[in-house]
Amino acid sequence: MAKEKTEQAVGGEKFKTKIGGQAVIEGVMMRGIGKSAMACRLPSGEIDLEEWDIKGKNGLPWYRKTPFVRGVFNFIVSMIDGYRCLSRSADKQMTEDDEEEEMNRFEQWLDDRFGDKLMPVLMTISMVFGVALALVLFMYLPSLILKGISILIPNMPTVVKNIIEGLLKIAIFVGYTALTAKMPEIARTYEYHGAEHKTIACYEHGEELTPENVSKHCRFHPRCGTSFIFLVLFISIFVNTVFHVTWDVVALRVLVKIALLPVVMGIAYELIMLAGKYNNLATRIISAPGLWIQRITTSEPDYSEIECAIAALKAVIPKDGESDKW
Repeated sequence: MAKEKTEQAVGGEKFKTKIGGQAVIEGVMMRGIGKSAMACRLPSGEIDLEEWDIKGKNGLPWYRKTPFVRGVFNFIVSMIDGYRCLSRSADKQMTEDDEEEEMNRFEQWLDDRFGDKLMPVLMTISMVFGVALALVLFMYLPSLILKGISILIPNMPTVVKNIIEGLLKIAIFVGYTALTAKMPEIARTYEYHGAEHKTIACYEHGEELTPENVSKHCRFHPRCGTSFIFLVLFISIFVNTVFHVTWDVVALRVLVKIALLPVVMGIAYELIMLAGKYNNLATRIISAPGLWIQRITTSEPDYSEIECAIAALKAVIPKDGESDKW
């Protein structure tokens, strides 16, 4: 079906919901208060809906509730859940023909070695590789580039160095997301990302969840992982200025930045929660850069993609209609 342009801007909601989600392979995962759901479009064209209860829904441990401490732990939990859903959604795209294809020697060795544990092993390897790539791109590479700049321009003030380093991180992040958006598979996932945001916006405006209503809403949302990553990169400029070490030893500087990462993430998490809960001048300023970057990480979805997001969201809306509201 034809894609429709966004008509409604961010804001104007009747209420703010705690429900969040993410795009997966050919679908959307939504996380509610008591349970999560994932709706995927199967190769047959049908929507497969999977629901499960959230562990610890009756009471989170203190470290996942305490302000400025909870950020890093909730991020890790979300990342693990996200990888699991991505893996599960990829499995759903397998057809009988795919499963019956003859495995090569390496695939056969993996299957014999790990059996049913193969996908969890691959998921773990993927997560480790992803974290390692993030550390190289956003910590080691900017520090290495800045060391070269410092040689060319000696005696730069520490504040200036941190600002340059922070801008380098943001530039790498924007460039990386822009490049990945050119890949057809990622581009389609970004459409489901837009469907997720639009559906939540429609729900927050108190409108009936139909593809027609959802398509009117904005595909940008202040409480988004993209905005969170930007805030982490931006806040690191100030934290690294306060806790700075020698710029000559790149490895030492990277280790210090890794040690400070929980502090940075803790602050960013509280800011993203405020942006999701309130709509005022301060939160709009906080949200603005992340919303701009979402122009890259989200795309206008079609009705078939919106239908998946609606199915996932409807499955996690609480029966009392109130417990998910801020």
